[in-house]
Formats: sequence, C-alpha cells, structure tokens
Amino acid sequence: MSLAGVTLLVTLMVVSAVTLPANACLPADQAALMDIKAALKEPYLGIFSTWTGSNCCQGWHGVSCDPTTKRVADIVLRGESEDPIYEKAGRSGYMTGSLSPSLCKLDKLTTLIVADWKDISGEIPACITSLPDLRILELIGNKITGQIPENIGQLSKLTVLNLADNKICGSIPASIVNLGKLKHLELSNNQLTGEIPSDIGKLGMMSRALLNKNKLTGSIPNSITQLRRLADLDLSMNQITGSLPAQLGSMPVLSTLNLDSNQISSSIPTNLLSSSGLNILNLSRNSLEGELPDVFCTKTYFTHLDLSYNNLRGSIPKSLSSAKFIGHLDLSHNHLCGPIPNGSPFDHLEASSFSNNDCLCGSPLRTC
Repeated sequence: MSLAGVTLLVTLMVVSAVTLPANACLPADQAALMDIKAALKEPYLGIFSTWTGSNCCQGWHGVSCDPTTKRVADIVLRGESEDPIYEKAGRSGYMTGSLSPSLCKLDKLTTLIVADWKDISGEIPACITSLPDLRILELIGNKITGQIPENIGQLSKLTVLNLADNKICGSIPASIVNLGKLKHLELSNNQLTGEIPSDIGKLGMMSRALLNKNKLTGSIPNSITQLRRLADLDLSMNQITGSLPAQLGSMPVLSTLNLDSNQISSSIPTNLLSSSGLNILNLSRNSLEGELPDVFCTKTYFTHLDLSYNNLRGSIPKSLSSAKFIGHLDLSHNHLCGPIPNGSPFDHLEASSFSNNDCLCGSPLRTC
C-alpha cells in the first residue's frame, strides 16, 4: 500500500473513532442527565429505568434531542399523563428529590417540564437563568421552595413560566418584566409576598397571568391595563389593596377577571360592567363601595358575575334586565335596597343570589 493510501486509512480510522453514532447525544449531555437522575427518585413507574445505554437521544423517557446538533433540547417529565406507562401502572406519578444544578449544563435546552410529581423539593437552581434557548419552564405541582431566581429576566426567549402549586416564597423578581416574549405566567398557589412589579405592563405578549393564592400586597399596577393581549387575569386570594384601575374594562381581549378575596376598596369602574368582552368577573369578598353602575345593555354577556360580600349600596340596576345573558349572578351580602327587577336573568336566579343585603337607606331588597 502506498504512503498516501496508509495516510487515508489512518485518517478514516481516527474519524470513525471520534465520530458519534447516529442520533447519539454528546457525552457531556448524557453525564448531566445522569446527575439529574441521581438527584430524583421515582419508585413506581420505572421512568428512569429507561435512562440507560449510550444513546440518550433515543428511548430515554421524556428526553429528546435536536436532530441536527444531537444536543439535548427537551426534558418533559409529567407526573400526570396519558402515556401508556401511567395506564399500565394504574396511577399517576410520584417523585422525590430535587432539581440538580447539572440541568444548567444542558445549554441547548429549550423545554424543561418537571410537573405534577407532588414531592420534589429543594430550590430552583439559580443557574437556570443562564440557559439561553429556554422557551418553556414548567415546574407546577411539586414542593419546590426558595425564591424565583432573581435574574429570571435573562431568559429572553421564555414564553411559558409555570411555577404554580409549590411552596415558593419571596417576591416576584423585578427582572421578570424583561421577559418580552412571555405569553403564559402562572405563579398561583405559592407563598409569594411583596407587590406586583409596577411596570408589569412591559410584558406585551402576555395572554394569561395567574397569580392567585399567594400573599401579594400593594395595589393593582395601572400598567397592567397596557397588556393588550391579556385574556385571563387572576389575582384572587391575595392581600391586594387600593382601587380598581379605571381602564380594566377597556382591555381589548380580557375575558376572565378574578380579583376575589382581597382588600380592594374602591367603587366599580363603569366600563368594567359595560365591557362587551368580559364574561367572567369575580370581585367578591373585597371592600368595594358605592352603587352598581346602571350600564348593562343588550351586549352584556356574563357567564359568571359575582359581586357578593362587599359594601355596595343603592338599588339593583334596571338595565340588568336588558342583558343578553347572565348565567350566574351573586349580589348577596351587600347593602342593596329596593325591588329586584322582573324578567331575565332574575327569573332563573336563586334567592341566595340576593340574600343578606342589610339595606342602610330606603326599603329592603325585595321582589317586585
């Protein structure tokens, strides 16, 4: 064999020795996954028994790789799923342990979902904010403690942040308003304190903001009315004070607004009850004052309207009878007076919808 032939043969042998098998992930990514596995314990479904072998891009439950780069791109581990592995076991998932900081070594990760495992504890690794391509971060339904990483705003590509149903404390980081692509924010049922960032209106792409069941204080920022894509806002079961921003009813696509069980003490803005897009409105269990605006019309369509347990006075607006549809109405536990109008929607409502109105001026609330 000629010298050129020997050189070519040696070159081919070297290349074949260092080239990864087709679809195989990088050894560094696989090592990080093994650290993640070591930090978690899943005793019933055998999820991690699939995390074996030399190719983590194939057959590892919940792990997928970019087909071009062979880098780990997605980790999707849900404790509640329709996957056959759950059907065969006849139960939902249960997992203990914590999230390993080795997650941060997977620097091409776009999706991280470790959800509904009930008993995963520990803190969110602070280094998670260094993942430049992360688009979805979902850790709902665990027992994660500690605070939301202060630099969460560095995740410039993040579209979904769901940390609901954990034990996360501290305040909402100020940097969160830098998540310019964020569409879904869910932090409900935690132990968050402090105020909602005053410039939350910078999150111009956001369509859902669910912050209920925390210990948030302060008032509702006026900038929240700048969220032109926001369809669902839930701030219920907090300790929010102050008044209702006047422009809440002018938000173009807002359809669900839950503010119940707070300490809001203003009157109800007229445009909130005259909004043609809003169909679920719950302002119950606050300290709202004044009279109910007489602004209902043929475009009014509420599937749920709850104004109970406030300090509302005056009479029930007669214009309510002209509403296109009101499915559920609760005006109980206020100080309303006078007659209950005839016709729809009053003819299908229970008496409890109007009970416990201790009229402070004029005749008591009564049927006509």
